[in-house]
Amino acid sequence: MLQHLAGRVWIYPHDPDPDAIRPSVAVIADDRGSVLVDAGNSPEHARAIGTAIATAGLPAPTWLVYTHHHWDHTWGAGAWPGVTVVAHSSAVDLLAAEAERPWSHRYLHDQVESDPKLGPSFRARALAVPDWTDFRIVPPDRTFDDTLTLPNGVVLRHVGGNHAPDSVIAVADGVALLGDAFYPPPYHLRTPEGTMDYAMVKRLLAERHDWYVDAHSPPRTRSSASTVT
Repeated sequence: MLQHLAGRVWIYPHDPDPDAIRPSVAVIADDRGSVLVDAGNSPEHARAIGTAIATAGLPAPTWLVYTHHHWDHTWGAGAWPGVTVVAHSSAVDLLAAEAERPWSHRYLHDQVESDPKLGPSFRARALAVPDWTDFRIVPPDRTFDDTLTLPNGVVLRHVGGNHAPDSVIAVADGVALLGDAFYPPPYHLRTPEGTMDYAMVKRLLAERHDWYVDAHSPPRTRSSASTVT
């Protein structure tokens, strides 16, 4: 079920099971057309979110924002027909490269055999997508470089970072939706020096939003978010 956070912002919560790698998804509900922040980790995840939106009586999304190109934030996009997909400009080539891969359970298995560090991510993908028949990676319809304000006032800002070069945050009604922006690099790329980006956390806290929502934790108020640093 969707959880109302503040103003127009609703959250479909993340799955606390770390093996699922199923992030939270935000809905910024507006009569002019709701904004979906991230697509879900699979078509099945996206359809569950769509059902929750309809059950809550909220307007269907017309905009879909990718906080970054990683699979668990984009692979549900094929189940959101009619939306305008927005991402940072650097996501275009990253998503195109992902779309070229021959995704299947056999491919996932072979990749893990070649690099066991891929295991947590690729096993989660296999669980998330049981059927690859109609699976597709959806490129953005619209991109931006620094900032973009959507028609309903949602502000998107590129922040980059070590987790993904295309990381974007979305801000609306006192809520900062962060995706994975301050996280370390993905597990298979991580080195001993690859830690959480505390400098980014401090910069975001200095902006004094009421709520801070990353994709794999419960929402935090400003005071509770300060404990991250």
